[in-house]
Amino acid sequence: MAMTEPQSPRRILEFLVAAGVDMIVGDEPVNRLQPPPPLPERQAEASPGRAAPAAPTPAQAPAALRAAPPAPDDAIMQARLQARSAASLEELATIMAAFDGCALKATASRLVFADGNPQARVMIIGEAPGREEDETGKPFVGRAGQLLDKMLKAIGLDRSGVYIANVVPWRPPGNRTPTPQEVAICLPFIHRQIELAAPDILLTMGAPATQNLTGRKDGILRLRGQWFEVDIAERKIPTLATLHPAYLLRQPGQKALAWRDLRALKARLAAE
Repeated sequence: MAMTEPQSPRRILEFLVAAGVDMIVGDEPVNRLQPPPPLPERQAEASPGRAAPAAPTPAQAPAALRAAPPAPDDAIMQARLQARSAASLEELATIMAAFDGCALKATASRLVFADGNPQARVMIIGEAPGREEDETGKPFVGRAGQLLDKMLKAIGLDRSGVYIANVVPWRPPGNRTPTPQEVAICLPFIHRQIELAAPDILLTMGAPATQNLTGRKDGILRLRGQWFEVDIAERKIPTLATLHPAYLLRQPGQKALAWRDLRALKARLAAE
């Protein structure tokens, strides 16, 4: 019987990268929704004449003993209250950077807030950051972002003429799809971001961004090319759904559909 040769470390790493595993979060799984265990009681009183050791600060405490994220319903309520309190995009970014209600923050490197021009007429919204976005803190900077730049250039736009953000501002581990719970916690922030930026038109890229902002449940191939109205703070913002650049990298034959959508966006901008 032929013996199976052990795979080399290089082959193993290549397999993990192909599977989307490009970051080591920890050696052991952690349930971040579980309440932390109680601190152990002191075994003996401090010796006479010697002060008891100071309790560790939250920053010094082990990760397992730090406060767990709030329950999902509480986190959603906190997100709504804190998002509403932001009077500017700068304040909103500061609030989101300090927000601990979404477990994704614990595994992401940084908040990915926005890129481009906040005064632009068009706001582009994707789903969530990837690895390159997590490293730089800016949305759409990887291969999908480079394709987006080419798409915008084809209709006479660039990043100075659009404002770009994501529904979820923290990278999910391994670029997995954000859970409905994670999206629900982040929605108040993107709603407030849209309200403060006040664009004339929204361009949603991909099914998750389109579905979560419009409330539609159809797949993106049915939704793309259609105009919707998204209610934001008593405004009805015209919203065009299109294909995500990452999808177009996997399915280049669908670029013709995205080109139709971009031409529709250009025509709408010219008409208004």
